Amino acid sequence: HVALPAWRGQDRAPLLAATLDRAAAGETLGEDEVVRLFEARGDDAHAVAAAADRLRRQAVGETVTYVVNRNINYTNICYFRCQFCAFSKGKLSENLRGSPYDLGNEEIVRRAEEAWARGATEVCLQGGIHPEYTGATYLAITQAIRAALPGMHIHAFSPLEVWQGAKTLGLSPEAFLRELKAAGLGTLPGTAAEVLDDEVRRVICPDKVTTAQWLEVVGAAHAVGLRTTATIMFGHVDGYRHWARHLLRLRALQAATGGLTEFVPLPFVASEAPIYLKGRARRGPTLREAVLMHAVARLALHPLVPNIQASWVKMGPEGVLRCLQAGANDLGGTLMNESITRAAGAEHGQELPPPAMEALIRRLGRTPRQRTTLYGDAPAERVAAALAAAPLAPIVNTPSVKYARSDSRTLFRPGLAGAPPAAE
Repeated sequence: HVALPAWRGQDRAPLLAATLDRAAAGETLGEDEVVRLFEARGDDAHAVAAAADRLRRQAVGETVTYVVNRNINYTNICYFRCQFCAFSKGKLSENLRGSPYDLGNEEIVRRAEEAWARGATEVCLQGGIHPEYTGATYLAITQAIRAALPGMHIHAFSPLEVWQGAKTLGLSPEAFLRELKAAGLGTLPGTAAEVLDDEVRRVICPDKVTTAQWLEVVGAAHAVGLRTTATIMFGHVDGYRHWARHLLRLRALQAATGGLTEFVPLPFVASEAPIYLKGRARRGPTLREAVLMHAVARLALHPLVPNIQASWVKMGPEGVLRCLQAGANDLGGTLMNESITRAAGAEHGQELPPPAMEALIRRLGRTPRQRTTLYGDAPAERVAAALAAAPLAPIVNTPSVKYARSDSRTLFRPGLAGAPPAAE
């Protein structure tokens, strides 16, 4: 077993004890109560983690899940200017890592086919909002993968991509999601959430989908039978009250739709992020805050969201072991490739193969289980292929070409009223 300190005894302040008891009973906590959990220090913080770990055991037992997947970021060209993003490329972005690229469908399919040969059950697709992409682009990507790999689960397109794609086709998000589902889309990643509070969004992503728009798109996905994840990207200009509001908004959404498969905390990686380089954000959450985010999420979302995921890409192996002792039960995907967090300066690698994933889980004395996107058991044939996977072929990102953009093309921006996009 891993040599990490067990959470200390049950000593806790009376107000904290009452909050933990209410969470264990599955009651909806108030905003002040959730803030109090994030404020916990010392023995109180240990009590919060221990309470979350008990609820994890009650909800999902001693199994830790993961999915064999491939992450494909099909373009890093984006006309939005999120201040935390070191991945996207646009004007005056040459100081950021890498060159602008835009993958063709042939290369996207090649990577998906290679992933299938290596045991993947899921391909995860996201990218920048390329000024030439329309809803037809996303439909074509989905159709190409479905035609080549009918057995591969397609987990793709953030709520921002769905919103923008729908606008370019003159459709509502729900109507566009129905078209994507018919084309082969299986689930959506609940990214682009950042922090679901417009006070924060006005600073870090003013032209991106608002809190209400994000909830609308995700709710629409659930309405058409597409389940989603949900994320939070935290530790920049936000505070505990913003985090509390985020969790409670997700709880309300889940109570209404039941469509969330898991919650995924994503600690802000600062080193290459524009907002940090400009001195306007902190370096990311502390380890205490990152662990507590997983613990408080387990408590605040119980029993509606059964799965809390710890990101090995963001937190590294030792960090996720802490989170698995504080309410988390899932380690997400093996990924094979990862571009966005790496561009921001993270150094935990791009792939955690199944043998390494399972060895990490066993360090805690827990049982690893390779899952599907929707938390079923991966087929035995997929498990065997994943455990015997050959090394990945080197990838080549197709350089971007200059598009002859029509002057009539509208670059749709949702965002907050009166909040212009950040300067390019």
